[in-house]
Amino acid sequence: MVAPKKVLAVVLAGGEGKRLMPLTADRAKPAVPFAGSYRLIDFALSNLVNSGYLQIVVLTQYKSHSLDRHISETWRMSTQLQNYIASVPAQQRRGKSWFLGSANAIYQSLNLIHDAQPDIVVVIGADHVYRMDFQQMVDAHVKSGASVSVAAVRQPMNLVDQFGVIEVDQHDPGRIAAFVEKPTTTPGLPDDPNSFLASMGNYVFTTDALVKALEDDAARLDTKHDMGGDIIPYFVERNDAAVYDFTTNDIPGAT
Repeated sequence: MVAPKKVLAVVLAGGEGKRLMPLTADRAKPAVPFAGSYRLIDFALSNLVNSGYLQIVVLTQYKSHSLDRHISETWRMSTQLQNYIASVPAQQRRGKSWFLGSANAIYQSLNLIHDAQPDIVVVIGADHVYRMDFQQMVDAHVKSGASVSVAAVRQPMNLVDQFGVIEVDQHDPGRIAAFVEKPTTTPGLPDDPNSFLASMGNYVFTTDALVKALEDDAARLDTKHDMGGDIIPYFVERNDAAVYDFTTNDIPGAT
């Protein structure tokens, strides 16, 4: 059994959501209503809370008022137990710019990580609809020995140009050999040549490795400060990235 780790969850919720216009004309994409009184971000927060991770920071930026209000009114945690879901806007803590990308958002919020002192940082998007037990992914990450694990879902080969694609090591399918954004072709999986692994945009990091990667990225000029485009390839180049196959995530009653 994997020893318990202290986990901080970071939810990236600053997206503008241009493709959802006009729904996002007055609100951030994670605040778009879903099935009545729910918002898209509720899926991410529900997954984390039901996984037992109750220290969560939500990084916001674009038209975040309705999102902030929804979080404060809907997701109330027991502060006596040191549990919280905190909505944190861009604060210009490191320079005079606002968030320049998803990686920069976390870099500018490193004070939150330093304050929490977690062993593990779970980083997820705020606008995806799915059901997942992140504790299973964290356990798999610790067992892998890698600095980062990337959640991936299997997709048929005809959709390869629609996703960020994870190519696995043919001799060690648990390791990521390449991370390619919307390629025209990719090798099939060792156990299923007609399928590939698409990144879900959910990551589990060992804390020290994440902090160093963010600091290195901030010092570079040839970067878009993007988690998927810059930080994950940083670890892949070092053979230090594992893949977590979403099909192994077992939730009783889920379909």
